[in-house]
Amino acid sequence: MRLFNRTKQLESWIDELLNTVSEAGLVFCEAIKLYLGDGISERYDQRLQQVMQQESRGDELCRDIEQAIYRETLIPDSRQDVLQLLEALDDIINKFQEVLWYFSIETPDIPTELLGDYQELTEQSTEAVERLVLASRAFFRDPGAVNDHLHKVRFYESEADETVTRLRKRIFSTDLPLPNKIHLRFFAERIVWISDLAEDVAEQLVIYSIKRLV
Repeated sequence: MRLFNRTKQLESWIDELLNTVSEAGLVFCEAIKLYLGDGISERYDQRLQQVMQQESRGDELCRDIEQAIYRETLIPDSRQDVLQLLEALDDIINKFQEVLWYFSIETPDIPTELLGDYQELTEQSTEAVERLVLASRAFFRDPGAVNDHLHKVRFYESEADETVTRLRKRIFSTDLPLPNKIHLRFFAERIVWISDLAEDVAEQLVIYSIKRLV
């Protein structure tokens, strides 16, 4: 059931792209943890630079994979699905980078009592992405196992939704000025945006895997 049995280089590129998405999630989570602890620091900037490099590498890999698929006329029946999946995964790295830039530029002042909620939300969103990566690996190797991971994407996305709802309520129950509350809500929504995107890709992956099994 492996999709690219006869093209080891292509399989290697896809594995590297999936690794890059997973690693970007780990770096993103660490960067937010650093920000919550110390604000913008040299270590935070280093993590941002790492994600920027991973974003560039993800773009390169997507281009290489697309060219190889068309050049070698591979998987004509699944080509569009595969390319859409890989582009969506690469877009998740872009979102990691985008959110870190928001923090770097706007430097939200997060009250101490809300730090734990932001950290929990970050971990849930990145865990949803990690489960999506596992589901995507299964898609290329064993599409029958995709659902073993996709239900966990939905679980962590749902957990993140509950956390962001609780966080919004806590933000707007504080005595902070309204502009500060709106600013804090914006950053909570940017973090949960990542888990929402992971769920959107997961729903498409369900369709792609069904088409492979038919």
